[in-house]
Amino acid sequence: MAQKKGYEVDSWLARPDPRISIVLLYGPDRGLVAERAKAFAGKTGLPLDDPFSVVRLDGSEVDRDEGRLLDEARTVPMFSDRRLLWVRNASGQKALADDVKALTAEPARDAIILIEAGDLKKGVGLRAIVEAADIAMALPCYADEARDIDTVIDDELCKAGMSMTLEARQALRRNLGGDRLASRGEIEKLVLYAHGRSEIGLDDVKVTSGDVSGLSFDDAVDALLEGKVGDFDIAFTRHCQSGGQAFLVLSSAMRQLQAIQAMRGLMEAGGRNAASVVAAARPPVFFARRKLVEKALERWSSEALGRALTRLQTAVLQTRRRPDLAVALARQALLGIAVESARLAQR
Repeated sequence: MAQKKGYEVDSWLARPDPRISIVLLYGPDRGLVAERAKAFAGKTGLPLDDPFSVVRLDGSEVDRDEGRLLDEARTVPMFSDRRLLWVRNASGQKALADDVKALTAEPARDAIILIEAGDLKKGVGLRAIVEAADIAMALPCYADEARDIDTVIDDELCKAGMSMTLEARQALRRNLGGDRLASRGEIEKLVLYAHGRSEIGLDDVKVTSGDVSGLSFDDAVDALLEGKVGDFDIAFTRHCQSGGQAFLVLSSAMRQLQAIQAMRGLMEAGGRNAASVVAAARPPVFFARRKLVEKALERWSSEALGRALTRLQTAVLQTRRRPDLAVALARQALLGIAVESARLAQR
């Protein structure tokens, strides 16, 4: 069987079998799927920014254009010895599965096929085809365990040249693990907050994770998600006037949008509706907020969420550099997102 256990995936990716020409990365942890796909793509030695060497496709695109992947795989490369065909957001698309089945029977000479998929059932469709083929490999991506989380934390701290106290690590670990992409985002946010210092402490984790007494900024974030600009401004002003830090609202908004981004990815990958994704979310969404989150999922595209998160990350850095303007900078960034949410709701 052409598959690996969860604990075997990283070691296989470190030294991929050169005989394998089709690699399927699948599982509920969308962030881990994307991270490992990028690692495998880098191992091919192809220039990933060269459109002649790397062809990027979407699962829905392949499904609409039957035979598209097969045609691309049969195309002789003009400017390189081989090409990488990188398919994202795959799920149960029949046309994609049919193309992959044809390629397992008659492998492409000059192409490597890399597929990112959601959680696929065993023995069905695309996963069954890949697992039964000699020239293909199926690699599962499941939620991080404690050891994996520590590895991710150490990786980000090493890149930043920082360390962390034991108490801070224990507190941070409790908030991570559901999605690799979201976990890295939380750690990057923490590193950004502690920029300029060599060690991260427990207080830093408490501030960036929102683990502090009083959550008066929740009203501001909820109003932002709903696009209620006036309500947001009132809640944000009340929070700041009561002595609350503007950074806490930025942090909470970032966490909420990262969670929504992960759920939006599941919607797009699996063709599921917002209600089913929210109902299956882990950790679960508080029942009183489910409708709000469902509407946000329907309203915000992945591209729009990416823009909003970039805006928030920029605002966090600006408030660190100019603490005297923290309230104004945070208000400007958050208001911009609230306005965009209102605009998206009108579509």
